[in-house]
Amino acid sequence: MMAEKTEISEENVLIDTLIFDPLQDEVELFRQLSGTRNINGQEYKITVRAMVIESEDILSAFVLTFLSIIFLAFIFFFYLNKSRNEKLWQPFFVNLERLKSFSLKSDKPLELNDSDIVEFDELNKQMLALTSKVQADYRNLKQFTEDVSHEMQTPLAIMQAKIETLFDQQNINEKQYEQLSSLQFDIQRLKQLNNRLILLAKIDNNQFTADENISINETLKQSIDNFTEITQTRIALNGKDEITAIMDKALASILFNNLLTNAIKHNFGNQPISVVIEKNHVQVINAGTDGLSNPEYIFDRFYKESKKPDSTGLGLSIVKKICDFYGFLPSYRFHESSKKHIFQIEFDT
Repeated sequence: MMAEKTEISEENVLIDTLIFDPLQDEVELFRQLSGTRNINGQEYKITVRAMVIESEDILSAFVLTFLSIIFLAFIFFFYLNKSRNEKLWQPFFVNLERLKSFSLKSDKPLELNDSDIVEFDELNKQMLALTSKVQADYRNLKQFTEDVSHEMQTPLAIMQAKIETLFDQQNINEKQYEQLSSLQFDIQRLKQLNNRLILLAKIDNNQFTADENISINETLKQSIDNFTEITQTRIALNGKDEITAIMDKALASILFNNLLTNAIKHNFGNQPISVVIEKNHVQVINAGTDGLSNPEYIFDRFYKESKKPDSTGLGLSIVKKICDFYGFLPSYRFHESSKKHIFQIEFDT
C-alpha cells in the first residue's frame, strides 16, 4: 500500500505504510526508511521498517505496568507486615492465654513470656506484680477463714454446754427459759455456719481424696432414708437409670444432703418432694409459689432469698463447690405451670 505521507531526500525515502503483522494478526502502521548505497561498486537498496506505536497503547502499557508494580508492592508489604506483626504480637497472645488460665487457687505464680516491645514488657511486669499480690491476699484471707472457723469450735461448744447446764437448773423462770432457748438456737446456727465454712475450706484444700467409683442411686437412697426418719415430708425416688461417678463418698453424701435439706426447707405446703434419676442427671424437685427473683445468684455464698432464720446461705454454695471440684454441672429452673423448683446435677459434662 502507498504511503499517506512522504519525505524525500537525495538518497533516502521516508514513508508511513500499512503492513500486515503476523504477530499481531492485523494490519499495523509502520514507518519505512528506504535508500540506496554503493558498496564495493554494487548498488544496494536498504529498507528499514519500525512499527509506529500509538499513544493510547503507550498510555495503556504505562498504566498497566504502574498498577502491576503497585499491586506487587502491596502484596509484598502486606505479607511482610503480617509476618512481622505476628512475630511482634505472639508473646502478647501467649501471655493472654496464660492469663485466662490463671487461677488464684494455684500455688504456682503466673509466668509470662518476655517481649521486645517496651509497652508489652511493662504490662507483663505490672501483671506479675498484681497477680502475686492477689494470690498472697487470697492465701491470707483463706488462712484467716480457716483459723477463725477452727478456733470458734471450742468456745461455741463451751457456750452450748453452759446453756444446757442452766436448762437443768429448776430455778429459772419462763422468760429466762425463752432467752436461753433463743441463745441456744443462735449458737447452734453459728456452729452450723462454722462447720460449713470449714467444709468449704477442706474442699479448697483438696482434703477429700478418697475417690472411688460410687453408685449415685445408692447414695441418694441412703440420704433419702436418713431424711425420712427426721421429717414428715414424703420424698419419692423415681427413675430406673443407673448413674455412677468417681468421687469421694463423703462429699457425695454432703452433696445430696444439702440438696434435700434445701428442698425440705423451702417446700411449699408440705407437698411431696420428687427425686428423679434420668440418664446422666439427677433432679430434686420441690413445690413453690413463685420463681426466684435472682436465680443467677442461687449458688453464690451467703446469698439467700428466704427470710428463714435457720438458713445460712451456704448449702447451695457447697453444692456448687463440690460440683466444680468434680466437673459436674449444677443448674436451677422454675417450672411455671406446675409451680415447681427444679435443682439438677448433670454428671456427664
